[in-house]
Amino acid sequence: MKYPFDETKKYDVIAVGRACIDLNAVEYNRPMEETMTFSKYVGGSPANIVIGTAKLGLKVGFIGKIPDDQHGRFIEQYMRDVGVDTSQMVTDQDGHKTGLAFTEIKSPEECSILMYRDQVADLYLEPNEINEAYLKKTKALVISGTALSQSPSREAILKSVQLARKHDVTIVFELDYRPYTWKSAEETAVYYQLVAEQANIVIGTRDEFDMLENRDDGENTATVAALFRHTPELIVIKHGVEGSFAYTKSGEVFRGKAYMTKVLKTFGAGDSYASAFLYALITGESIETALKFGSASASIVVSKHSSSEAMPTVLEIEDLIAAQV
Repeated sequence: MKYPFDETKKYDVIAVGRACIDLNAVEYNRPMEETMTFSKYVGGSPANIVIGTAKLGLKVGFIGKIPDDQHGRFIEQYMRDVGVDTSQMVTDQDGHKTGLAFTEIKSPEECSILMYRDQVADLYLEPNEINEAYLKKTKALVISGTALSQSPSREAILKSVQLARKHDVTIVFELDYRPYTWKSAEETAVYYQLVAEQANIVIGTRDEFDMLENRDDGENTATVAALFRHTPELIVIKHGVEGSFAYTKSGEVFRGKAYMTKVLKTFGAGDSYASAFLYALITGESIETALKFGSASASIVVSKHSSSEAMPTVLEIEDLIAAQV
């Protein structure tokens, strides 16, 4: 089964939300207290997703707010250099800064992220900074859950969803749950459900869907049945090493296996999964193939040091899939 997109649109994917800085520990197998050196990369789920799809060859754009400083200019230049249209990146004029994520790599199984997200520029994107003429030119709009966590970014995202529905743009909701940006589980569930019910494609881990439902023991069948009462047509639920499941409104269920790799770190998998999954769908591949692309891409990225810089090529993904048939 294939997913239909509007082929008349100029862009394949436009993402809206956060672009920030990842500072990944260069020294492995030690706690952050003892780590002295870090490497700098562009980070943030929606930024990583469009970087990944750009590297795979799609025509992509980004809507977001960056600070008027060296970090902001680094983010914009890197994204532009890899092929992302950055014409709708807004420069903050009120002194807000870039979000920073310090990552700790104690072992392949024990990684953590220390976030600095107070007064960050990406959460100050205003509704009036969403360009309707630009947004309506894309086949797919990627919404990140974290962008819903505070105002005015929350209202900017809701406006984006309204405009996408108005112009028949496929809305992809990547749940991207980050606990440090939300006030409560109840607040998270309210806004996650509000957007998920209006999205066409919803992607997340089983734990993230539990946040959407504000429960601890969610079950896939009940989750998709509830969402399919609304707009969603395709729901992807990831279960880590157990693989991922795709459910369609018409009743099909597809399973994608996880690919074996030498894991270096645990972060970056979700963004790389989403980018390759969307690439396959938008280029006309079946949902089954898209699941393979997503899983293979995630395996490649967790074996490397960065998230954005490690986003693979189509050939790398196809080679991994072929090697583990």
